[in-house]
Amino acid sequence: MPWGWILVGVGGVVAVWFVVAYNGLVRRRNRVDNAWGQVEVQLKRRYDLIPNLVEAVKGYAAHEQDTLQAVVEARNRALEATTPTEQAEAENVLTGALRRLFALAEAYPQLRASENFAALQAELAETENKIAVARQIYNDSVLGYNNLVQTIPTMVVAGVAGFRPRDFFDAPPSADEAPPVAF
Repeated sequence: MPWGWILVGVGGVVAVWFVVAYNGLVRRRNRVDNAWGQVEVQLKRRYDLIPNLVEAVKGYAAHEQDTLQAVVEARNRALEATTPTEQAEAENVLTGALRRLFALAEAYPQLRASENFAALQAELAETENKIAVARQIYNDSVLGYNNLVQTIPTMVVAGVAGFRPRDFFDAPPSADEAPPVAF
């Protein structure tokens, strides 16, 4: 009879541990989803600023149509991305296109002097900083979640309950290189 109680006690402890581990995984997964939502908010702000920036540049650098078109196309690709990996790739292309656009401003002093362009550039720079912070928070949340999903003992609960590791929002090594600018 005492062995029966011991088995019931062990079973109860295992059940309680399973519930606690499962709830911890759910909380971490929700934190990752929330962090990704914050990244998306900042990206949307960026996407909303870009058409205004392109319009401000058009009047001064109308013959630089290729650069302006590249920015618009990169923005559209970024809007269509659905996963963090796709989003990271699209964002890196967009960042390169924006760098080329801002390099254009160096060739047009009257553009740099434009209040409209300066205000948009400052707002976009602020947004880029917010994106960097949101991306860091997201990646930190993914790290904590993935650690739970991939380490013992919670990996047992994760496997049974269908929790899978999430992708980081990474920049490829080529993002560190300055884009070529040709006039």
